Amino acid sequence: MNKMLVGLCLAGVALILGYTTIFSHARTEVETAAVSQRPEQVIAQRMFEMQILVDGRPLEEYYARGRSYVEASEGAEYEVRIRNPLPFRVAVALSVDGLNTIDARRTTAWNASKWVIGPYGTINISGWQMSSERARRFYFTSERDSYGAKLGQTSNLGVVSAVFFRERRPIMVPVTPPPPRPIYEEDGRDKSSESPASRGSANSAGNRSADTLKQRQGQTAQTPDDEYAATGIGRSVHNDVQWINMELESKAAAELVIRYEYYPALVRLGILPRTYERPDPLRRRERATGFEDRRFSPEP
Repeated sequence: MNKMLVGLCLAGVALILGYTTIFSHARTEVETAAVSQRPEQVIAQRMFEMQILVDGRPLEEYYARGRSYVEASEGAEYEVRIRNPLPFRVAVALSVDGLNTIDARRTTAWNASKWVIGPYGTINISGWQMSSERARRFYFTSERDSYGAKLGQTSNLGVVSAVFFRERRPIMVPVTPPPPRPIYEEDGRDKSSESPASRGSANSAGNRSADTLKQRQGQTAQTPDDEYAATGIGRSVHNDVQWINMELESKAAAELVIRYEYYPALVRLGILPRTYERPDPLRRRERATGFEDRRFSPEP
């Protein structure tokens, strides 16, 4: 029996722990069309979908190297939209930068906390769930400023992954959530008003905490880089969640992965073509010829 969480989301985010799943009500859209085909036929005709949205609009996806890529814009807040094409509930393990969006842990998809999506439903997940009432927004930033770097987890930056599990039996029973295990908490102060000394002290404490976490987990984090995109932990938004019991099939129904990078990185990967200044001096030089029909040299 998998413990599940039902989220009553006002900002579009929900939470799960252990084998637990969250159900997001606020920003959940349910389609009314009825489907008479078997689940396998439904999957074939209306596949699971995941999109990354900025300002409510999905980013254009580029398919290459066997996966989808989107272009990140530094500082832009974003959310992840996930659609369930099935006539029954599914649970979704969603990770950003290799960290579960509900509890920031790195586990297998089966062991991860999960979100619940109703039949034919769509949810928008806009941030890291920090408690049963609060989430903090996703935004594109550098590796050094990322939530992963704050937790000492920098080996899987630049990826959003969703793994879907179908419900085995349609039972929804509210349960008491397990005690929270916070890793990174907001102190409620406006960081822009802090003195440089106080910010330095906070950063030092955060670095020591990350080092301790890495030592405890026996992991060595890679050195973060300011050149590449990652996801930060941004402003707080109100987001209520509720836990439920939900039994899942052990085999995943689908897995979707989106890679995100800044424009220069996408160009280097060959995902996007390199642009040139207009007029392009190199193209002008490529059109050069050695001779023309002229009898004498002109005056300069």
